[in-house]
Amino acid sequence: MEQQHVDVLVIGAGISGVSAACHVLRAIPGASLVVLERRARVGGTWDLFRYPGVRSDSDMHTFGFGFRPWHDARILADGAQIRRYVEDTAAEDGVLERIRFGRRAISADFSHATGRWTVEVEDESSGARESYSAGHVIGSTGYYDYDTPYRPRFPGEADFRGTLVHPQQWPEDLDHTGRRVVVIGSGATAITLLPAMADKAAHVTMLQRSPTYILGLPEIDPLTRVLQLLRAPARLTHRIARTRNIALQRGSYLFCRKYPRLARRILLGLVRARAGKDVDMRHFSPHYKPWDQRLCIVPGGDLFKVLKGKKASIATDHIDTFTADGIRLKSGEELKADIVVTATGLNVRLLGGMALTVDGRPVDIRNRVLYKAVLLEGVPNLSLVIGYTNASWTLKADLAADYTARLIAYMRRHGHDVATPLASDSDRSAASVMGEALTSGYITRADQVMPRQGTRAPWRLWNNYYRDRAMLQDAPIEDGPLRFEKAGTPASARTSATSPPAKDTRDTTADAADPQETPRVA
Repeated sequence: MEQQHVDVLVIGAGISGVSAACHVLRAIPGASLVVLERRARVGGTWDLFRYPGVRSDSDMHTFGFGFRPWHDARILADGAQIRRYVEDTAAEDGVLERIRFGRRAISADFSHATGRWTVEVEDESSGARESYSAGHVIGSTGYYDYDTPYRPRFPGEADFRGTLVHPQQWPEDLDHTGRRVVVIGSGATAITLLPAMADKAAHVTMLQRSPTYILGLPEIDPLTRVLQLLRAPARLTHRIARTRNIALQRGSYLFCRKYPRLARRILLGLVRARAGKDVDMRHFSPHYKPWDQRLCIVPGGDLFKVLKGKKASIATDHIDTFTADGIRLKSGEELKADIVVTATGLNVRLLGGMALTVDGRPVDIRNRVLYKAVLLEGVPNLSLVIGYTNASWTLKADLAADYTARLIAYMRRHGHDVATPLASDSDRSAASVMGEALTSGYITRADQVMPRQGTRAPWRLWNNYYRDRAMLQDAPIEDGPLRFEKAGTPASARTSATSPPAKDTRDTTADAADPQETPRVA
């Protein structure tokens, strides 16, 4: 089997992978680069999810790339618009021609002898195997399991005579016109589906065990529209809106964490004002504090409009059992349904399930920490792109991509083949990097997959754009924990870090954590 060598191999052609490839090519114009993408098109999440109304849950001035402005005045964008934006960016920056579609990365092994990764790949259309070697691998697959969504089994669902569907596996031919629909869930997907399906459906009911905090936003950004009417330069308009929105995201998050009772009163008051005097606030009053789970955004009040128009409703209850014609609740109420949508969430998986080894020895990602929230402890020349949970994903993806490009350029200038971050047991806590952020179901399930939270810089993940920007863009590349060496350096001459470290069960995060920093995709 012939092996192709490249300087940089990017896994995934979604928003993170395209960002990573663009940053590398801009920083190192002569670098050879290939992107492996399992799907048939660019877009990642925005090609996978095709349910009605799928859209961003972050404003596009921060969810778009920092290096390619989003010029539309709409605050949120639908999935098709985002996918086209990512694909257009890939085409303009010469990334599109470097993507190998239909390729699944099966395994990756780093060799200290050669200073390279060997990545085994399957062409899923033919089953043929391919091999790539690379100086640096960038894992840009996000953290969703694209194959298997989170789908709990409900009592009696085999008796249901209607259609059961998960948003991650939406059938293209599903017609909900004139049909009764029940959407199980209360997150961003469910809140998007309710108004999106209400126009054609006979009725749509969102069935939730517990409510979610909802924040209404206008469809059009007033500041952007004013600047456009004043004919301000497009890049200046984007920069102003982006800077403002980053500050608003950070400020509102910190306000909610520091003053949860006041924040709760404000959020519920805004819902009451939009939903009308007849609203039953029981459906909008969570039992947890704001930002214990991610806020759900409602653009233009679309959710409240269909609720007031009686085209949709909300039921807050637990499922007793499915019946032939719908769902019976613990209260005894029965929801009639022709279609039940299980918007029950996602499973978490890193690197698309690719097996990772160093010199043939398996790497247990769960027991490692992240260096500057990008590089994996003890694993050479590997970047993991993990976006924010409490702000726009792309803000962090862009920072990680920029740092990785700077690191590779630095290594080329100084003749380094290998860069390995080294941590000690005291740098590692028992919590995962997402475990302190939110209490959402997928966050809890992520504990079995995600790296550990660090106890101090540069191992601690802060979910703070300003702090990360200073660390990833402004700080020097070379520091104590990051070791550089030439390929072929004898094992006796380097600190061993390829064996999984002993599990440290002490909770050492408290002494390093700022209470305002503890914390968050649709």
